[in-house]
Amino acid sequence: QVQLVESGGGVVQAGGSLRLSCAPSTTVRGITVMGWYRQAPGKQREVVATVGLDAGSPNYYADSVKGRFIISRDNAKKTMFLQMNNLKPEDSAIYYCHLRAFRNYWGQGTQVTVSS
Repeated sequence: QVQLVESGGGVVQAGGSLRLSCAPSTTVRGITVMGWYRQAPGKQREVVATVGLDAGSPNYYADSVKGRFIISRDNAKKTMFLQMNNLKPEDSAIYYCHLRAFRNYWGQGTQVTVSS
């Protein structure tokens, strides 16, 4: 059973930075999508960013995080990262790592809280 292990959430002041990481507990084959989602209280889960898996494939960012967040992947360690800069209170949410390989896999979620 594949598990996605997340780390890096926390509390930060507006304008600060956090880095999230996500790693599968075992080797996963057939990955077609990897990315981050978030869900704020009372809101639907939304995509934040997805990483291009093939050489030259572009990353995708939600408009709300463009220019502030950077998604990346360490292929050797099979770890995915989300560098979040210039955080805003509206970025506060539970962030979920997502991977699709014949089915969807989700991390346990990590809380990000940005105080004003």
